[in-house]
Amino acid sequence: MRLGIDIGGTKTAAVVIGAHGDLSEQVRMPTGFGAEEVIETAVRTVARMAEIAGAGTSVFSSIGIGIPGAVDSESGRVAHAVNLGLEGLDLGPRLADRLGVHVRIENDVKAATLGAHHLLGATHSMAYLNLGTGLAAGIVLDGRLLRGGRGVAGEIGHIPVDPAGEKCGCGQRGCLETLASGSAIARMWPTSAALPARDLFDAAEAGDARAIDVRDRFLTGVAAAARLLALTTDVDSIVIGGGLAALAESLLEGTHRILNGWAAESAFLASLDLAARVQVLPLGFPAAAVGAALVGADQWQKS
Repeated sequence: MRLGIDIGGTKTAAVVIGAHGDLSEQVRMPTGFGAEEVIETAVRTVARMAEIAGAGTSVFSSIGIGIPGAVDSESGRVAHAVNLGLEGLDLGPRLADRLGVHVRIENDVKAATLGAHHLLGATHSMAYLNLGTGLAAGIVLDGRLLRGGRGVAGEIGHIPVDPAGEKCGCGQRGCLETLASGSAIARMWPTSAALPARDLFDAAEAGDARAIDVRDRFLTGVAAAARLLALTTDVDSIVIGGGLAALAESLLEGTHRILNGWAAESAFLASLDLAARVQVLPLGFPAAAVGAALVGADQWQKS
């Protein structure tokens, strides 16, 4: 039994993969803020999953955790997880000491990439485009997760696409993330609605001219991210996940519309059939938690 835990900025989700690949029900609980609270959240989650399994933590052959921030997957150290109040936490070793079980840590987007690859039954190359507060991607090539020399492979949200664009949180100007992310929508479409992206798309659907303009700027950014992934990695499929994937068909149809429009003007892009390679992760797929559970598998350790 492999336990996977997805530690997010506000909530933590966990799932167990059984010996035959079957998934348990998800468990969710709030995430604490700061190093000690994050550790306690993980410990409580493991205890709850062990309780459900009717055994101690030794029942889990591996424990994997997906978490935001810069993660050294070899040492289990987490840095720059601002939304969790973490800077330089040896999360893997600290949890292993508490639990008596080896704990492997991975960046949350990379973990979700593994989960999407597994849940969709992919046997080919795939990119996972995570649209949340920010924008990032994970890439699986030849059955292996691409990490890069410094672990930042897939950080396409910080590729500048408009030198005269908005200042990005990374310090650069006009990054892709300033066009295609939850924070971009919040900036371009100020609203008191609980779900700004849904409010934007609803207003655009109702014919609001400004909403249509903002929505299409956002969708153009998403399409540009998909095009970038296809041109740099030539993956067979691009799966959109993250919080904004809840826009579902509205997001997919709009992205396809932009990509098909570009293809109509470029024989080169038309030959790549980009729109057919883009899909949205189905609602309810626990990609990040499942991916965390897979992190302990040998094939991902050696990637």
